[in-house]
Amino acid sequence: MTTQKNTSKTLVSIIIPVKEINDYLREETIPAILKQTYQNFEIIILPNKKSGEKFSKTKIVSTWPKIGPANKRDIGAREARGDVLAFLDDDSYPDKNWLEKAISIFNHQIAAVCGPSLTPASDNIYQKISGYVWSTWLGSGGAGTYRCAVGSRREVDDYPTVNFLVKKKDFMMVGGFDSHFWPGEDTKLCCNLVYKLGKKIIYDPEVLVYHHRREIFIPHLKQISRYAIHRGHFARILPKTSLRLGYLMPTLFVLGLITGFFLSLINPFMKIIYLTALGMYLSALFLTCFQIFLKERSFKIALLTIPSIFMTHLVYGILFIKGFLTKDLKSNTSKV
Repeated sequence: MTTQKNTSKTLVSIIIPVKEINDYLREETIPAILKQTYQNFEIIILPNKKSGEKFSKTKIVSTWPKIGPANKRDIGAREARGDVLAFLDDDSYPDKNWLEKAISIFNHQIAAVCGPSLTPASDNIYQKISGYVWSTWLGSGGAGTYRCAVGSRREVDDYPTVNFLVKKKDFMMVGGFDSHFWPGEDTKLCCNLVYKLGKKIIYDPEVLVYHHRREIFIPHLKQISRYAIHRGHFARILPKTSLRLGYLMPTLFVLGLITGFFLSLINPFMKIIYLTALGMYLSALFLTCFQIFLKERSFKIALLTIPSIFMTHLVYGILFIKGFLTKDLKSNTSKV
């Protein structure tokens, strides 16, 4: 693949939407950005209300009255002086080589570059368990394992904004983010870049950030609920990127779990099939549990991953159907 030579002439605008300036930003995100090996950047932080705090290379733009993350990112893009827009979440922080690796990948065919967002070692055990739901093949349904674990370099057509860099001219050409969706504005943007603009998005494992996870069970499942509804809706309106087996697997599992149970009550042969399928699923759960134990050497983390994956599949599988059947979704702009 052809890449352009890394040059300090490319100004990067790092855009971070937030509710308010928080400790993650103060203690991790901004310090990690300032330590980048590539130093030609500016930081744009977009809190709800004006802040008196100041940080090096940073511009703070208040966005009151309250608006959603997609709107904030669009405002940040308009404020940006850079040729490349780099999006981070306020609970994430980049590896020191993040910008240098990303900038070296861009060429005239490549509109955007992205990479994995890993669970930080400092996360507590309940956050780490959530991280394993996202990063294991079984937990993520195989649909996006590489997003939360290091995978091989590849072209992608859908990627979250927690670690996403895009040429400003291409971003503006497709109209930026669709603020009608949250979450999901990133899916719409990627679809426009690839299928309307005809450009490429490259995932590279060395374009690395760390992303704090929601704790199991309630915070994690609330996040999963939002993603499930929007992914189900996109499976109907953007089937090219969202009507895929990996995203359908939890729903197929839920439907099989319910219908298989009733069919097994009236048909002995169906009972054999049902119990066999259930046994295979449980085996996969315990295999995943064992693999996590070998890595973490913690029975608690390994064992709690089992109900976490199972509950994730149930919640996602059910709400995916709700999203698919919903004709119009409204963005929840009360959260960032």
